Amino acid sequence: MTSWPEGYDRVIFDSIDSTNSEARRRLETTAGPLWILAHEQTAGIGRRGRAWSTNFGNFAGTLLQPLNIPLDQAALLSFVTSLALRDAFIEVGVPETDLGLKWPNDVLLKGGKIAGILLETAGVGPSHLCIGIGVNLAHAPSSRALEVTAVPPRSLAGDALIDVTAENFLTVLAKAYAYREQQFQQGGFEAIRRDWMLNAARLGETITARTLKEEIQGVFDTVDETGALVLQTSNGPRPITAAEIFFGEC
Repeated sequence: MTSWPEGYDRVIFDSIDSTNSEARRRLETTAGPLWILAHEQTAGIGRRGRAWSTNFGNFAGTLLQPLNIPLDQAALLSFVTSLALRDAFIEVGVPETDLGLKWPNDVLLKGGKIAGILLETAGVGPSHLCIGIGVNLAHAPSSRALEVTAVPPRSLAGDALIDVTAENFLTVLAKAYAYREQQFQQGGFEAIRRDWMLNAARLGETITARTLKEEIQGVFDTVDETGALVLQTSNGPRPITAAEIFFGEC
């Protein structure tokens, strides 16, 4: 049975407004990394301010940790977390070939989204990082609310026929994250980038990046040393630091 990693604390709620909000409430009383898990999340917020609710059976968690790396490297922890999630899925029985990593912070199961990550800084300085994670363990959200071009939602129970409780998944994920964070601390982003690229979804294919100002279409070439997505476009290589990614044409 997977053991809990040393150096990490945890707290578990039956129901809470948001694990990221709870992380902020604990800034002054938390010295080391703390995992916060909620069986139900009633007022969660996802990327770009989207609602992120969680029903019983799914996973809603946040890792609150001191920001002990330069601020301009904080976003690289999304790649660390993506790999940890992939490791955790494999540990609970998902075939490696069924999994993919979608830039910048989604994990795919059989081509559909099973997990997402939201990074937020917190505290003065800032002093801490909140890594919010949502995983469709038991249920997938309705695809009716998604854009036509978005990848379809998946769940571990419905699409991989694997039943795992949120608390058990937390233990597996926490151990996987501790390993990947150590890899990042010892080998830098290049070690993480190498492993992430081996599992990148749609590498070498045409994708669309939608920023707040424009849509850029090109061939997914690589992720560079800063974590930026690089597309090969008709005007040459185009690095992209923040965007919504859609596969194929929008």
